[in-house]
Amino acid sequence: MSDFTEHLDRWLQDPEFAAEYERLRPEYEAIRAIIGGRIEQNMTQKELAERTGIRQSNISRIESGVTSPTVTTLARLAAGLGKKLKIEFV
Repeated sequence: MSDFTEHLDRWLQDPEFAAEYERLRPEYEAIRAIIGGRIEQNMTQKELAERTGIRQSNISRIESGVTSPTVTTLARLAAGLGKKLKIEFV
């Protein structure tokens, strides 16, 4: 187990931390999906920007968590990565 995982497991025992972690989970999952899709295709933010028409600076802000994308923007990013956006309530 990595140091991070060990620390996270300990932090998640704190109810306040666990609640905030769960609140932010969807945003971080979207970020991981975008970055993972780019890495999978050896694509830079600039290349994704060219494919989607979304400015590279906006992609950077989304990937760093500074701003949250709209569903429309997520769909454009997914299409630029050759994927489809799927949203589920579970």
